[in-house]
Amino acid sequence: MSAAAPEREKYFRRVGTARTSHLLYAAGVGAVVDLPGMSVVVQGLDSWDYSAVVINSITEQRLLRGVRGVLGQQVEQLRTPPWLPNEPGDPAGPASRVGVPVLPFPQWLRCTACERLGPIQEEGQIWRFENRNPRRSDLARFVHAQCTKRNEPVAVPARFVIACPEGHLDEFPWVQFVHRGRACTVGPGRLTMQDLVSNVGPNVMVRCECGERRNMLQAVGLQSRGRLPRCRGRHPHLGTFSECKRADDVRTLILGASNQWFPVALSALHLPGRTAGVTAAVEARWSILREIDGLGTLNFALKMQPELIELRAFAPEDVWNAIGELRKAEDGGPQLSEEPVDLRAPEYELLCNPGGIGDQDFSWREQGVPASLSGLLHQIVLVDRLREVKAFVGFTRLDAPEWTGGAPPGLAPLNLDGHPKWVPAAEMRGEGIFIRLREDVVAQWEDRVADHEHIAALRAAYVRFRRNRGQDASGWPPARYWLLHTLSHLLIRQLSLDCGYSSASLTERIYAGTDDQPASGILIYTAASDSEGTLGGLVAQGEPDRLEALFEHAFQGARWCSSDPLCSERQPAEPEEFVYGAACHACLFLSETTCERGNRLLDRSLVVPVGTDPSLAVLSE
Repeated sequence: MSAAAPEREKYFRRVGTARTSHLLYAAGVGAVVDLPGMSVVVQGLDSWDYSAVVINSITEQRLLRGVRGVLGQQVEQLRTPPWLPNEPGDPAGPASRVGVPVLPFPQWLRCTACERLGPIQEEGQIWRFENRNPRRSDLARFVHAQCTKRNEPVAVPARFVIACPEGHLDEFPWVQFVHRGRACTVGPGRLTMQDLVSNVGPNVMVRCECGERRNMLQAVGLQSRGRLPRCRGRHPHLGTFSECKRADDVRTLILGASNQWFPVALSALHLPGRTAGVTAAVEARWSILREIDGLGTLNFALKMQPELIELRAFAPEDVWNAIGELRKAEDGGPQLSEEPVDLRAPEYELLCNPGGIGDQDFSWREQGVPASLSGLLHQIVLVDRLREVKAFVGFTRLDAPEWTGGAPPGLAPLNLDGHPKWVPAAEMRGEGIFIRLREDVVAQWEDRVADHEHIAALRAAYVRFRRNRGQDASGWPPARYWLLHTLSHLLIRQLSLDCGYSSASLTERIYAGTDDQPASGILIYTAASDSEGTLGGLVAQGEPDRLEALFEHAFQGARWCSSDPLCSERQPAEPEEFVYGAACHACLFLSETTCERGNRLLDRSLVVPVGTDPSLAVLSE
C-alpha cells in the first residue's frame, strides 16, 4: 500500500503491506484498513497506477461473463493489483513506489497525551506525518506537534465515523454534534475527547473550549435519530459527494467495526476439458496474446517472447484463429441485467462426471462411498488440484449482502463513473472434497418438510429480514439448500480438527441447483495464492476409512450443543429476523471467509434429530 503524496515527496510513500487475496476479503476498495500507526481507506480504481508495472490479467472467461452481468459489458479484464518485488539492499527503490493507493481516514485525529481532537488539515498544522524509515513502513504515523503535555506524542484516528445503507461513509460531525447544530461562541473552539470509566457502550465525552460538551452515548442506538446530520452521500475512496436515497438512515460506527465494509465478489473454478490443443494453449497465455493485432505481430511475438515458446509447436495461422475466437467470446458477454449468470452449474456437471482429462489447474477422481454412508451419499470425488479465480465487484456497508449473483442493494461503486473497465481479481490453487447426496433421499425429504411449521417460520423470518433492509422478499432458497449448507458446516468444523487446516482456511461451495435442474452437491476446499497450491492434507480425509469416521463424528457432534436446549429449540417468531434455526457459534457458525451466506440458512434439526420434532431430520435415529 502506498499513501497519496505531493509531487515532491518529503517522506517515503509506503505505509503498510497486504496480501493480494486480502484486497478482496478484508481490505479492498472503500475499506478502512487499520495499520499499526494509522488508519487508511483504499482508493478507487481510477487511482490505481500501473505505469511502472506489467499489467497481469487473469484469464477466466466464465467469471468475466459473470462480472459483466453485474457491472456491465464494458468490463474487459480481471486484473491483479499493481506490485513489484522488493530489491535487496534498496528499500527505497522502485518497488517502494508501487502499490495500492490509500488516504488517511478518518481525517480527525486525537492526541494520546492531551486528548486534543482535530482534523488533519486544521490551521496551524498541529499534526505532523512521520514515515522516515524505508525498511519499517509499520512506523508510519501522525504525531501531535503542538502538544503541551509531552514532546510530539502519537496521534491516533478518532474512534467514530458515520455510514448509511447506501454504502456512504463520512467523518463523524464532531463540531455540529457537540454544539447541537449551533455555532460555537468562541469561533472554531478546540475540541477534546475523554474516555470515561464505564461499562455502558461508548462512554466518551467530547468537549469544546466554549463550554459545550456531549457524550457519545447520545450518538448511538435508537436515541441517535434526529441528533445526527443527514447523509452527504460521501464516498471517501472516490472523493465524491452525491444525493443519498436513505439520507436519514445515518448510523454511528466505531472505527474498525465489522459492519463497516462487506466485500461483494464473484468466484469461479477453472474447468478443464472445455478447450483443447491450440485453443487451450492460447487461453492460458491470454493476458499476453490479447493485445496481438495481426498475424505479423504474432509471428514476431512467437519468436521474441519466451512466454510463448510452447505455441511454436502450432501453425501461426491456427494460433491467430484461436485468438480471434477467444476475442469474440470475450466480447460477447451479457449486458447489464438483473438476471445473474449461473457460474456453478458447469462446475457441478464436471464434478459429477470425473474421469475426464485434467490439466495443471484441475484434476479429480472418484472415490467409493463407504457402505455405512450409501443410504445418504451418492458420490465422493477427490479434487487433487483446483484453481479458483475471485473477482471483486463492489462492497456494501452496515448489512452483509444477501446475494445470489446479481447486484445487491446498496452496492457501492469501484470508480468514479461506476462502470469500470477492469476489476481486481486474484487466483488461488488448492484441493478439495466433493460430496454428492442421493437425489431420491433429498427429494423425498423436501416433500416431507415442505409444509412443516418450522420451515414456514424460517421463511417468514427471511421475509422480515429482507423487508427490514428495504429489499424485496425474493431469493428464498429451496429447503435442500438449508440441508446442504448445514451439512457443509458440520463437515468443515470436523475437518478442521482432523486435517490440520483451521476452519477459516476452508471454503464451501453449495450446489443446490434450481427447480428445473436440482442439484445436491457440496464442495469443501482450501486454496492458497501460492502457485504450488496446498499439500494434500484435505484430500487425504476423503479416503474411505477416514471419510466414514469424519461423517460419524460430525453427526455425533451435531446432536448436542453447549447452548442446548436454547439452540436446539430455536425458532424465529415475529418480530425476530434471524434466518437460522438450531445454530449458533458453539455448534455451526464459521468465519466470514468460509461461509458463503454469512452464517444464515443453517439448522441442525434438518440433519439430525434434535429439538422438539425429530421428523424434520433427514437422518433418523
